[in-house]
Amino acid sequence: MSYNQIGYRNADSIEVVGAQTAVTQASSITTGVTCDAYSGVITTVSQTVAAGAEAEFTVTNAKVAATDVIVACIKTHTSAGDFIVGVSAVAAGSFKLRLTNLHASTAGNNVLVINFTVLKASA
Repeated sequence: MSYNQIGYRNADSIEVVGAQTAVTQASSITTGVTCDAYSGVITTVSQTVAAGAEAEFTVTNAKVAATDVIVACIKTHTSAGDFIVGVSAVAAGSFKLRLTNLHASTAGNNVLVINFTVLKASA
């Protein structure tokens, strides 16, 4: 492993973290996506989330263990409303992202681009 690469060491080897993977939701704001990478970009469909409401979807990811930490943030926000993203669950092979529209009166009505990173951890 060279010094310009980031990786995780396990008992037998070092796994190098590769480039980000990008995916787009297929049909609705609650449609799950598959993104098998340690970091990625998820583009939501053009969505409508009412003021004060939430929407949740599953990210299937073979790199994720139940003990890992998932960090997510909104990269691009072209929607009305005021969105935050949070991780609501982590399991072996997947995690759930929850989008919350914090605006008191304006519904979200467009696309969000979300970045995520998997931080390997142990119990």
